[in-house]
Amino acid sequence: MMVLTLCCAACSSLRTGDLLFHVVEQGNRITDVTPGMIDHVAIYTSNDHVIEAIPEKGVVTTPLDSLLHRERGHYVVGRVKRADRQQSVSNARRYLGLPYDSLYLPDNEAIYCSELVQLSLVDQRGRKLFAPVPMTFRNADGQIPLSWQQLYQRHGLPVPEGEPGSNPGEMSQRRQVTIKKLK
Repeated sequence: MMVLTLCCAACSSLRTGDLLFHVVEQGNRITDVTPGMIDHVAIYTSNDHVIEAIPEKGVVTTPLDSLLHRERGHYVVGRVKRADRQQSVSNARRYLGLPYDSLYLPDNEAIYCSELVQLSLVDQRGRKLFAPVPMTFRNADGQIPLSWQQLYQRHGLPVPEGEPGSNPGEMSQRRQVTIKKLK
């Protein structure tokens, strides 16, 4: 298993409010319908911790070391331009304890990883830095994979194609995010 571990120099270069994007080795349901091979994002809070939304626990604070060793793949840092870092982390803390949104729906009482970032990160005037984008559940062939169709069918819902939302791959490519390679 190849996992990126941050050396002390890389850890010391992380800033409060930085985003940690998980880059997978092999595609999965999320990367099959979003840009790049990124399937998760977390917010660095300082003191070697992140706030993230994960399926097993919802919105939680996680030690950085635990995050980095949890899954196959590696992490890259996204530094967000014009972010009010302290306020953004404070905003994220307000969501601690909420359940994970495994249906990726807008305007409910559950949150998924990039939705946490979208709702939390603000500039110095308190304006959100990440506007929602139309969600897509279509693969490169323009088809909605069976796994997504079945997920929503089990809940008696249509696939929320085009609904406002976010995903970590698209978020990593926004102009306000500068990706920093970790050495």
